[in-house]
Amino acid sequence: MGKRDSNTAFLGQPKGLSTLFFTEMWERFSYYGMRAILLFYMYYAVTKGGLGMSQTTAASIMSIYGSLVYLSTLVGGWLSDRVWGSRKTVFYGGVLIMLGHIVLALPAGVTALYSSIALIVVGTGLLKPNVSDMVGGLYSVEDRRRDAGFSIFVFGINLGSFIAPWLVPWVAQGFGFHIFGSQLNFHAGFSLAAVGMFFGLVQYVLGGKKYLSTESLTPNDPIDKGDLLNVIKWVVIIIIAIVAILAAMAGVGQLSVDNVITLLTILAIALPIYYFVMMLRSSKVTKIER
Repeated sequence: MGKRDSNTAFLGQPKGLSTLFFTEMWERFSYYGMRAILLFYMYYAVTKGGLGMSQTTAASIMSIYGSLVYLSTLVGGWLSDRVWGSRKTVFYGGVLIMLGHIVLALPAGVTALYSSIALIVVGTGLLKPNVSDMVGGLYSVEDRRRDAGFSIFVFGINLGSFIAPWLVPWVAQGFGFHIFGSQLNFHAGFSLAAVGMFFGLVQYVLGGKKYLSTESLTPNDPIDKGDLLNVIKWVVIIIIAIVAILAAMAGVGQLSVDNVITLLTILAIALPIYYFVMMLRSSKVTKIER
């Protein structure tokens, strides 16, 4: 199957679109299903099945969560273009997302919460930008079906996002029969989110072998080993710097959720500016792309 498929097997679109449609639908189902009950899980009393946090702290954590999810897409796009290729990157992202939901489904308290956030943030960053990239890769520049294809793809996103906030809380409430007693079984709801991502991965792997181009298995602009080692060195330095900043904040008694949000806000402004400057100045970017 060529990279730019001229068949009309899926609503007049390439069959590969169905694979990506359902992959993203299930990913959004799992993400928004989890978000539909996560805030309540954090601030509900322990006697009601929650973690007993204050509502302010819970809302702040949700803000951090959302910011990190979108910032991580920069990393996911780079890894796809330079290291793994889009198909592998999406698969790795889906596995991490599923593991994140599985961890959250375990009754392991705050440790499970933060571990889950880390896994889902990284996983979403790997998956989300690269699924869209593969949708564009199904069409040639001259193919007039491209806009319609993206509209169908976005419908899949909206479909998963619409169903999840209804279905996952319903499961957490005991399928409407309160079979879990007076408590909400948040872990049952999180389990459903994990199952949703599992379904997405299964159909992605099976459909990908048949309908997605082998070109998606390799990076568009592979990085050589020396440059990769240099990147790894800088990543380690940045991580050490962030840990040092957090340790310094803790040392002076300023390590709070609000201050972490302020730090993330600075990063959320600085990183896109740096990224766009880098892209606009790059010799690899054509005039049309600019």
